[in-house]
Amino acid sequence: MANTRPFAKCSSVVVTALFMVAPQAASAAQPLNNGRPAAAIVDSDVRQEEALARTEAGKVISAINRTRDNIGTVRKTTKLDTVDIVFLTDAARSEGGPPPAIENKMKQHQEDVAELRQEIEANALLFNAIDSRRVQAEDVLAVQFDNPGKVVIYAAAKPPR
Repeated sequence: MANTRPFAKCSSVVVTALFMVAPQAASAAQPLNNGRPAAAIVDSDVRQEEALARTEAGKVISAINRTRDNIGTVRKTTKLDTVDIVFLTDAARSEGGPPPAIENKMKQHQEDVAELRQEIEANALLFNAIDSRRVQAEDVLAVQFDNPGKVVIYAAAKPPR
């Protein structure tokens, strides 16, 4: 019996030390109390603009044509300097959806676009970027990687008010 008491004292000291250290370890992981956890994850400049799908159709169709290649880039993306979200306001569901030229291209690449949306949802950086602007993955039409460190996300949605 006498041999167990030193162990009991030692284990209580270890447990006490762990309880004292645990709060500091948790606070260093993710600053959730700052009101902007998405910005802490994204750590990128997330910008937005509004455009009309009918005037941006050429760029959107070109990006849709490259969806298969862009899926791999989305998978590998862990850091970006700039995320531009282009709200194609006239392509929103409430406006009847994308114009026929974009809609037809979406149908041609339906499986690739579905996979792209899944990859965006699985990518913490891109998911939090679109989520910070209230864009759902199902509203993403295409992505375009202009240069290293920058992506343009075309969304059939209206910006949050």
